[in-house]
Amino acid sequence: MSPTGGESLTPFTDMVREVLAIKGATLRSVAERAVDPETGKKLQHTTLHKIANGESYRRDRWIVGAVAAATGRALSEVRRAAAAEWVGLTADDILGMSTPEVSVVVAYKPGTRPEELTLVKEALKNLDLEDATIRVVGESNQEP
Repeated sequence: MSPTGGESLTPFTDMVREVLAIKGATLRSVAERAVDPETGKKLQHTTLHKIANGESYRRDRWIVGAVAAATGRALSEVRRAAAAEWVGLTADDILGMSTPEVSVVVAYKPGTRPEELTLVKEALKNLDLEDATIRVVGESNQEP
C-alpha cells in the first residue's frame, strides 16, 4: 500500500525493505538467503542495498527468484511485484483459478475495471467460461 492509500508503486522494493526491517536482519544476512533456486545465482548485498534504496541495478529474471528465497515469499507473489514495479503493469490471477502448478495471470494497467478486459472476456467465452467472475487488484468490492 502506498502512503497515498493506493497500491504501492514499488512493491518489489517494498518486499526487500520489509525483510531488511526485521530485527537482526542485515544486508549480508539477507543476501546469504538470496539464492535463485533455478540458476543458483546469489544476490550480492550491494545489489540488495541498491534495491532497498531505490537505486539503479540490473534487472534480471533470476533476481526475482533470489528475492523470493530471501524474503520467504512465494515466487508467484514476487513475480507479480516485479512486473508491477519494473513494467508498470498489474499482474494477478483475476479469475482465482491458479494452483501451485499452474498460474492463470493477466497483466493490465493499474486502474483497469473488469468490464474493460474485453479480450479476457472473449477468451473466457471461447472456453465456455463466460460466467466466470473477473476480479482486479484495487477493486473496491473485491474479496480478499
